Amino acid sequence: MHAAVAAEPTEIPRADARRAQIRAAAAECFRQHGFHGTSIAQISKRAGMSTGHIYHYFANKEAIIADIVAQDLARLLTLTAELRAAKDVKAAMIARAVEGVQDNLDPETAGLQLEIVAEAARNPNIAAIVQAADRQCLASLAETIRTQRRAAGHQDSEATLAGMAETLAAMFEGLQIRAIRNPDIDREAVATAFRHMVGALLTQT
Repeated sequence: MHAAVAAEPTEIPRADARRAQIRAAAAECFRQHGFHGTSIAQISKRAGMSTGHIYHYFANKEAIIADIVAQDLARLLTLTAELRAAKDVKAAMIARAVEGVQDNLDPETAGLQLEIVAEAARNPNIAAIVQAADRQCLASLAETIRTQRRAAGHQDSEATLAGMAETLAAMFEGLQIRAIRNPDIDREAVATAFRHMVGALLTQT
């Protein structure tokens, strides 16, 4: 019994490390070959582990995508929570907008996200995963906007807040398409424009 208890803290991080290793390998394969063009065998080769190990952690490729989406969602929920806790929520959102521009213009990030969205357009199971995560993300973003707007003396309807959250999401996600269409995009110029646009959106009347 004591041996099992002592081993538990080691096993959990090891499992997390294995899952992260598989996620990274799968992401690279999805970017290079697409969801349908990627096999579990390719992922196992990229990850440097047997297919049996892959199946120990993930039932199939859809499960891997679900895990990738969950990790992205967790990061976004952490970000919005940090923004709500900031002394000046508006200033924090504008400052983090620059990071958002850089992240979404990263070709590897963009390629993976667009591949997942493309698969969601064809596969109802992936669509359900992506849409559920999106609802949580938008709800947290809307709550962050509500926090900032109330502090500034605004009282907004749920529809107004939802529209503002959707607009921000569309702005940042649209960068992923631009990253592919125009890999030489001037990131600094775009970041400057985004700072102004986010500020204008948050102060609209």
